[in-house]
Amino acid sequence: MSENQNFLPRTEILSFEEIINLVKFLIQNGVKYLRLTGGEPLVRKDVLKLIQSLGLFLKNGELQEITITTNGTMLSHYAKDLALAGIRRINVSLDTLDAQKYKKITRGGDIAKVFAGIDEAIKQNIHVKINCVVLKQDNFDDLPKIIEYAHSIGADISLIETMPMDEKILGREEQYVPMNIVRQMIENKWQIIRDEYKTNGPSQYYRIMETGGRIGFITPLSHNLCASCNRVRITCTGKLYMCLGHDDYYDLRPALLNNNFNELYKIYSDALNHKPKAHDFLIGGGYVPKRPMSLTGG
Repeated sequence: MSENQNFLPRTEILSFEEIINLVKFLIQNGVKYLRLTGGEPLVRKDVLKLIQSLGLFLKNGELQEITITTNGTMLSHYAKDLALAGIRRINVSLDTLDAQKYKKITRGGDIAKVFAGIDEAIKQNIHVKINCVVLKQDNFDDLPKIIEYAHSIGADISLIETMPMDEKILGREEQYVPMNIVRQMIENKWQIIRDEYKTNGPSQYYRIMETGGRIGFITPLSHNLCASCNRVRITCTGKLYMCLGHDDYYDLRPALLNNNFNELYKIYSDALNHKPKAHDFLIGGGYVPKRPMSLTGG
């Protein structure tokens, strides 16, 4: 997030009841997979009540999976209840193993809480995937250690190219490393083979023979992955973004608040029909979305 982040008043945020009604609508229109992301979803007050309510859609078979993307700092507190609610898979954002680097990258975070949260999630039989954004200045040389850590605890890891989101956040372009450079570094150290494992995310997975673990590569800049994208993102205010790399959105909240599901269907259908074929952002030129990543999540 930006150093000078403005937070929304509660009156602009969907209530849990409104979120549940929206999920019911999405299920009726073919959605089977749901991800809770952020910002950080676990900081919302009483979020466990929402997750437990959404978990009922798993138990009755209306949803096939609910996943969560988290920074992991509150995971040790929530992991057991998440497992009981039906969460079987989570992504944990972790760009370094070094406590001081972590404090710098996150502007004050405590990495010990993340490690404790990951350990507790694994103890509760939740499958963990580490999401690591490759940063030329902050973690490129440490990537082998991060990969080895993930595989040592039985977690998958996805390496992600940094994306030019929010023009107010400076220095992002200087951190960019094309994924082919990352792969070359990895292949100089280990033997990797293609793995057929597939989630509903954009990772192309491989297996490192020496560690036995899986590694995914996410390449939004060097290799456009939009052709296989079936995601849309809905913010906590009810705005539906068809693409992470575009600022166009459709506002679902007015129809949702009025319980006008015919109008909601029209808006939703129109949004899907206008999902772009590809994003336009590039390092060193192209379109830069004006919203921060924290507004729509990963």
